[in-house]
Amino acid sequence: MKRRSLGRRMFGAALACAGVPAMAAPAVLSLWLHAGPGPEREVVAESLRRFNAANPDVRVELASVPEGSYTEQIEAAARLRKLPCVLDIDGPTVAYWAAGGHLMPLETLPGLDGLRRGLLRTIAQQGSYHGRLYSLGQYDSGLALWGNRKLLQKAGVRIPTGTRAPWTLEELESALQALKKAGVPHPMDMKFSYGIGEWFTYGFSPIVQSFGGDLVDRRSQPPRATGTLNGPQAVRAMQVLQNWVRQGWVDAGERGGDDFVKGRAGLSYVGHWVYRDYREALGNDLVLMPMPRFGTRPVTGAGSWSWAVSAGCPHPRAAARLLQHLMSREEVLRVTRANGAVPATLDAVLASPDYGIDGPLRLYVDQIVEGTARVRPETPAYPVITKAFAAAVRAVVDGADPKTELDRAAAQIDAALAKSSSPP
Repeated sequence: MKRRSLGRRMFGAALACAGVPAMAAPAVLSLWLHAGPGPEREVVAESLRRFNAANPDVRVELASVPEGSYTEQIEAAARLRKLPCVLDIDGPTVAYWAAGGHLMPLETLPGLDGLRRGLLRTIAQQGSYHGRLYSLGQYDSGLALWGNRKLLQKAGVRIPTGTRAPWTLEELESALQALKKAGVPHPMDMKFSYGIGEWFTYGFSPIVQSFGGDLVDRRSQPPRATGTLNGPQAVRAMQVLQNWVRQGWVDAGERGGDDFVKGRAGLSYVGHWVYRDYREALGNDLVLMPMPRFGTRPVTGAGSWSWAVSAGCPHPRAAARLLQHLMSREEVLRVTRANGAVPATLDAVLASPDYGIDGPLRLYVDQIVEGTARVRPETPAYPVITKAFAAAVRAVVDGADPKTELDRAAAQIDAALAKSSSPP
């Protein structure tokens, strides 16, 4: 080994003496991914191997961090100014990281500004803060209702198709009542089995928004929660959710995550990510229905994990080339085939067998294109917003007074919003 190393050094010295420049060491890009072992991680790892092979002057080093501790590890790295060059971050937290000065504006990097035009509206919105683009997502998300055709037909329930005639609140409650009467133990699974966390905000804030409320008043500057999150429309939404639990139409316990696939629920209020498991369990009895119009309009969630470049990355141009690679149609299709998510670029949507024009999951794209999808508030205070709202939802389904809980959440959020908007 010593002779070989000495030979390399002598060869390099000889080249230098002959006027031939020695090969420069590749630029090393550290990359963090919020996933442990699994299909999505393997697809990303293979994508990085392809990039490394095609770009010998760059070497990307992947580190996978379990999702449960990912945010804490980013927080710790940010405090120490040791963030990786490239990292994936959850869409609604982009503003938080950008406002803290931890992310690099992507339009300042060569070749990235034009990518914004090819994104789904929701992904472009979630990646932007104060008009600047800070993240690029390979995939989007969405909510809808999954139904068991056999149980719905037995209960005499209309099955809506497309997005033109969604159920109203009255129709949904009639369906829940009919399913219960037909012997279905818990007519609608709302994934309380996921436990308290981001699902509570992603999943249940669209109900509040459909009634006419929101997590904050996004039109005011700075945004405010008081009068909106605890306003009459939001209170009504939480009263309705609480009533579903009291009627026995929804099981708010953290067990029962398989109620729908086991036939103990006729409806499942959840996102695209369950499709393969549901299809395997129900076959042709599986139906996909649009988000109901609980109040003034139907609303669905949107946004997901996205790629960003840290402000301290020593090789921003190499990072830009990597993001161009990750956002190519081929790589977007590869990762969405693995995780089942909505492709985030328009050309990938058109080429997707699941989300293209005649795909079985096209409904999710239609909801985005037609304006039903709404991203979570783009504010540095979002981590406080989601924690406060999730706690309020948990308390309400456990029997607490909706107005009291929303008042408490609104006060916590407004304190955080005031702090995030005050000058340093």
